Amino acid sequence: MKAVVIAEGAVGIQERPEPRPGSGQVLVRVRAAGLNNADLIQRRGGYPAPPDVPPDIPGLELAGEVAATGPGASRFKVGDRVMAVVGGGAQAELALVHERLLMAVPDKVGWETAGGFPETFSTAYDALFTQCGLAVGDRLLVHGAAGGVGTAAVQLGVAAGARVTATIRNPDMMDGLESLGAWVVPPEDFAQHGPFDVVIELIGAPNMAENLFALATGGRITIIGTGAGNKAEINLGALMAKRARIMGSTLRARSLEEKAAVARLVEAHVLPLLATGRITVPTAATFPLQQAEAAYARFAAGSKLGKIVLTIDQ
Repeated sequence: MKAVVIAEGAVGIQERPEPRPGSGQVLVRVRAAGLNNADLIQRRGGYPAPPDVPPDIPGLELAGEVAATGPGASRFKVGDRVMAVVGGGAQAELALVHERLLMAVPDKVGWETAGGFPETFSTAYDALFTQCGLAVGDRLLVHGAAGGVGTAAVQLGVAAGARVTATIRNPDMMDGLESLGAWVVPPEDFAQHGPFDVVIELIGAPNMAENLFALATGGRITIIGTGAGNKAEINLGALMAKRARIMGSTLRARSLEEKAAVARLVEAHVLPLLATGRITVPTAATFPLQQAEAAYARFAAGSKLGKIVLTIDQ
């Protein structure tokens, strides 16, 4: 099979042996795989893959058809359309996935949409609801809302009946985010538009002091991106006075049990929205697998609304 391979900080295409499914595993013939910031960090050597996935084939989400099943795998059959969050190895013609991580692709959803859905919407759902307990009427702030997780968080917040405010630096993205249901404000003055019950932080350290200032009593902040910095100084007195909570999250390093639990929640609460068109996966650009280097360059360039997706014709 052909696969995207990271070697010495560069991205290329190599031939690799076709994997064979083991116990509980499914071999997926990949049709689309989304790019995520974690892939760029891995290319720079900063985010090593878990021990149970290929160390040099990136990709945290995929969609495709079941090509084969291993012993004990019975949830899906050959030919079924499936998608999943994986620990790595998604950017290849074939990928191994434990059957408990797989979700069925709704009938009317195309490959590009399915390939960009699992990681972003699973991350956003977990942060909004499992961690922060977002409820109807809550005021939600999403920082860095133009990316894949950001656009997912905006849509899920709107669907849940929250009042959603979003920050972006590029004003060209404003119309697109407003069409998803967000009220868009400049990042430098977001605090004056609070108080917020929930803050989804996709930028990092520079926002933390103002996040706490703008937080409502009992408010919750979840950090799922630190591209602008990892270290922040906050007022612990304000944290105590507001009875606030600050949390952090990643999906990649979680156990199979934990990842499967997220998949079941997304199946139950998010897939019906995707199937009926209430939510979508904004796609900024698609590239064939052979143009992976160009896809990574486009992702790194920023100024995009939604996902960059690799597509594979097989």
